[in-house]
Amino acid sequence: MLVQSAGDPSSLVTPLREVVRSLDANLPIYNVRTMEALYRMRATRIVSVIVGTVGAMGLMGLGLSIVGLYGLIAYAASRRTREIGIRMAIGADRAAVLRMVLRQGVVLAVVGLAAGLAASVAAGALMRAAFASGDDQRDVVALLIVVPIVLAVTLLAAYIPARRASRVNPMQALRYE
Repeated sequence: MLVQSAGDPSSLVTPLREVVRSLDANLPIYNVRTMEALYRMRATRIVSVIVGTVGAMGLMGLGLSIVGLYGLIAYAASRRTREIGIRMAIGADRAAVLRMVLRQGVVLAVVGLAAGLAASVAAGALMRAAFASGDDQRDVVALLIVVPIVLAVTLLAAYIPARRASRVNPMQALRYE
């Protein structure tokens, strides 16, 4: 039921409840609110819930990518233990081994970023064409924020296996397998 009032709409709640009870005492009355509150709930809160959900899914995706990248680099470094041991036995220092393993992670991230950026730009163009709205400035800012974050996360995820690989004892690595 919609009621228009000239004054404060919350002052009509009690008289309206009494009128409805006099017509049918078994009729439940709930969710009494003003149009402003209804609009705020329907228009703004739902959008904020959707934005929060999408943001949470993005953070979960970032977390999964960190774990996946860490696992991939750790596995690749463990498979190269013998090679790393030989390199260290013939004179490679820890910094060189650390750079080698970090470079492997950064190459994976750069290739992934290039593919992701290309897909993102294409998807953004499709979304703008489909919905005839969008802010190119905001899209560019989002991309400029995402790229350094992904690179930083990649370096962090690659650093742990790289550090572990750089601490390999050459004699144990040569006996490895």
